[in-house]
Amino acid sequence: MPEASKKDEHAKPAIPMLEQVSSGGVVFRQGPSGIEVALISVGKPERWQLPKGIVDPGEIPEVTAVREVREETGVTASLVEKIDTIEYWYVGNKAGQRVRFHKFVHFFLLSYQSGDIGQHDWEVNEARWVDLQAAKELISFKSERQALEKAEGLIEALKK
Repeated sequence: MPEASKKDEHAKPAIPMLEQVSSGGVVFRQGPSGIEVALISVGKPERWQLPKGIVDPGEIPEVTAVREVREETGVTASLVEKIDTIEYWYVGNKAGQRVRFHKFVHFFLLSYQSGDIGQHDWEVNEARWVDLQAAKELISFKSERQALEKAEGLIEALKK
């Protein structure tokens, strides 16, 4: 048997790869001392991030962003404009099998309309309004910090 074939007999099967699409947003409002954004805390250990979730079949990312913001923060917000789409890879489980996910997350800028940030769903440890500058320090992921920075520029442009 050729050497290459012997190696292949003992090779681990490749982890299946799936594409996953989520959508979420930067919800902002005018607070007492400046612009505030809604952040959520999830997981153990907790990490602070932007509200987001899976785009359901037949749903468009814009609708998902508004829905996920409402579910994860308890607030209703209106869509202003797209911020960015970020992309990354991670390994997780699907139906009890290890899977490598190629994830795309669409982030939108959303303007707060109404609601109580304490009325978030069970997936979230805590949701809170955070000063935009403090949010950039608190947020756990670099890509989401970059989305916050882009949102800051869009919010400044809206004021003009």
